[in-house]
Parts: sequence; C-alpha cells; structure tokens
Amino acid sequence: MLGMLARYWWVLAVRGALAVLFGLAAFAWPGLTLALLILFFGAWVLVDGAFSLAAALSGAAPADHRWLLGLEGAAGIALGVLTYLAPENTAVVLLMFIAAWALVRGVLQIVAAVQLRKEIEGEWLLVVSGLASIAFAMILMLRPAVGALAVLWTIGGFAIAFGLMLIALAFRLRGRRLALA
Repeated sequence: MLGMLARYWWVLAVRGALAVLFGLAAFAWPGLTLALLILFFGAWVLVDGAFSLAAALSGAAPADHRWLLGLEGAAGIALGVLTYLAPENTAVVLLMFIAAWALVRGVLQIVAAVQLRKEIEGEWLLVVSGLASIAFAMILMLRPAVGALAVLWTIGGFAIAFGLMLIALAFRLRGRRLALA
C-alpha cells in the first residue's frame, strides 16, 4: 500500500489542492449565492470521486482495499451528479439534516445533564451545550440562508484543513518514493 501511495503521491496533492481551492472560494466570495457554492461543492466531490474511482479501477491499490476506494469514488460521483441535477434541493436537504442532528443532540444533552446532576458537578455546561445545539438548529430551520452560509464556511474551513493535510502527506510520500528509488 505504501508503495502505491508513494508512486501516485501527485494524486493526493491534486486532491488536496482542489480541496484548498474550494475552501478558499467559500471564504473569498461570501456574497455568492448558495446555489453557486453548492455547485462548487458538487464539482469538488465529483472530481474527488473520479480520482478515487480511477485509483480503484487502475489496479494500483491492493485488491482488499480496492472496493473501499471504489465505493468512496462512486459515492462522490453520485453526490456530485445529484448536486448538479438539483442544487437547491441539495442545499435544503443538507441543512435540514444538520438541523435535525443539532436538535436531537441538544435535547439529548439536556436529558443527560438532568440524569447526571446528582453524579457530577458542572452539569450546567452540558445544559448550555444542549441549548446552543438547539439554538443552532432553530437558526438553520428559521433562517436557512444565514445557516447555510455558516455551514458552507464550516465546510470551507474543513476543506482547507483537509486539503493541506493531503498536500503534506503527498509530499512526505514523494520523499518516500525518492528514497525508495
């Protein structure tokens, strides 16, 4: 596996660079419409999925890992295509999933705090955390445009961090490849 990763280090570098570019675009142009940012996301997952699927189908990855890489690639391509077919639906569905998760999490944190109040000190922090999660869910549900921008900035930050880590890994693998040659 290390030999294959070292040989194709540049694929990781390209994936990382695309992730960083996507993340920077999310921060640089906050005035862009949500649909355009969703289309950038769709392009990123589509290209990333294509690279993963190509790596799986090329036979370069070990056979026992190929199916995972292929599944990752197929999922990325499918999500990219769905994003292009219905960008507005992608944005709304993503926001509602995040809102539902935050709401359930917040309620469960408050329930846990009530149940733990006799066993731990500082359970109020869990209540505050739960209330913050519920407030976040309400913002997403009641003001989806504001919530969407916050979520996209979070995704942008993740994309930059993820991309930088992939680039760092790629250059470490490049050095490993040169050492093996």
